[in-house]
Amino acid sequence: MRKEEVLKSLRDIGLVPVLRAESVDKALALAEAIAAGGVTVLEITMTVPGAIQVMRKLAEQRPDILIGAGTVLDAETARMCILEGAKFVVSPALNLGTIEMCHRYSVAVLPGALTPTEIVTAWQAGADVVKVFPASAMGGAKYLTALKGPLPQVDLIPTGGVSLATAAEFLSAGAFALGVGSDLVDAKAMAAGKSEVVTETARKYLAIVKEYRTSKRA
Repeated sequence: MRKEEVLKSLRDIGLVPVLRAESVDKALALAEAIAAGGVTVLEITMTVPGAIQVMRKLAEQRPDILIGAGTVLDAETARMCILEGAKFVVSPALNLGTIEMCHRYSVAVLPGALTPTEIVTAWQAGADVVKVFPASAMGGAKYLTALKGPLPQVDLIPTGGVSLATAAEFLSAGAFALGVGSDLVDAKAMAAGKSEVVTETARKYLAIVKEYRTSKRA
């Protein structure tokens, strides 16, 4: 899949679940539960023990899922993830070497930034989309609205503080897509054997994205 197609898929689905888990098996189970709800984009964070193995297995077993690597802090890790099937690379911070590596492989890169200066620096360095993290610490959707005023040309994915209650606000503020953590990637529900909770939450998020876009076109 070409980078342009990856970015289009991210925008169309409108969600990037940030998957954190305690093991490979738990990560794979979470991935299946989220995908069952129709969300076929996943950011597998490098904080997951065996994260590379998770990416490899998903690439082999679920080619319908758009796999991204998350919490990537350096170029070497980015390259390793790309070679195992990651189609986009996400970081909580800005590392220029990581951007350069992703460009080398023509893979979408979403570095993290928070202040206007950091966001512009990331964009000028070649970020395809900038991850605004932690968005909640700066006022949530209101902060995103403030950023999009002078920076309408920069695509932003807010992460941190995105929930079913705030998703529509972030979309209205101009989010390219939503980075969603524990509100969707519910490890406690999975531990209790309630994967259907995760699946239903995924459906609810997709419904919010669809409703927002339908109302925008009206």
